[in-house]
Amino acid sequence: MEINFKEYLLIIKKRLWLIVLVVLVTTILTAWYTSSNYQPIYQASTKLIVNKTFEQAQSGTEQIDYGAIGVNMALINTYKEIIRTPAIMDKVVQRYPDLNVSTDQLISIVNVSNLNETQVMSIVARHFSQERAVRIANAVSDVFQSEIPKIMKVDNITILNRAKVQDKPIPINQKSNQYLILSFVASLAVMVGLTFLLDALDDTLKTDEDIREVFEVSTLGYIPKVKNKELRTKQKNKSRKKAGEPSYAKTIQ
Repeated sequence: MEINFKEYLLIIKKRLWLIVLVVLVTTILTAWYTSSNYQPIYQASTKLIVNKTFEQAQSGTEQIDYGAIGVNMALINTYKEIIRTPAIMDKVVQRYPDLNVSTDQLISIVNVSNLNETQVMSIVARHFSQERAVRIANAVSDVFQSEIPKIMKVDNITILNRAKVQDKPIPINQKSNQYLILSFVASLAVMVGLTFLLDALDDTLKTDEDIREVFEVSTLGYIPKVKNKELRTKQKNKSRKKAGEPSYAKTIQ
């Protein structure tokens, strides 16, 4: 039995109210859930430079030591790992108890990166509070600068700029309609598929073609379906005729 495009539309139209209802409810619930569970995350960063790249010349002036530059750039990868270890984070927790974070939490909050082919490192902190993110980034930078001479026996860290609290910070995870769109599309696809499935499972006879196909006989007649409104009108006309009142029903000449 072939099903044309018009029949597909009729199947969907038959249960259109259910499709619209489910899609609408699903989309509204998704919007409410994403909105109620949304927490903005703020980011703050400090920049440090690994320096001590100059040597004293015989004339008394400083000259760039290109060999030291290469050593400092190689040390950056080591410093990136040292910062995110308990050797530094434990000191931050001890010196800044007002941050109210543990060592493991600090390690998960703080990230370290460097610009390619430069001696500059960036310590980035992310937190639900922009002020806390700023304080954490500055605290880690200060502790790292003071502790690295004890760990590496070299004092070559300088803080270029510190994190600052912004008047109107912008969260890095701004609200997105992605889940809302996915919920709408998924619920619509599921309901359309369910509609066709229910129609395929429905084995009731509805048309003349269904009867001829199942029983292999032709139909001699059928009983039309009368709407309640038409039935009430006919009953009123019959009552008026019995009472001798004129009938307003149309007559066929």
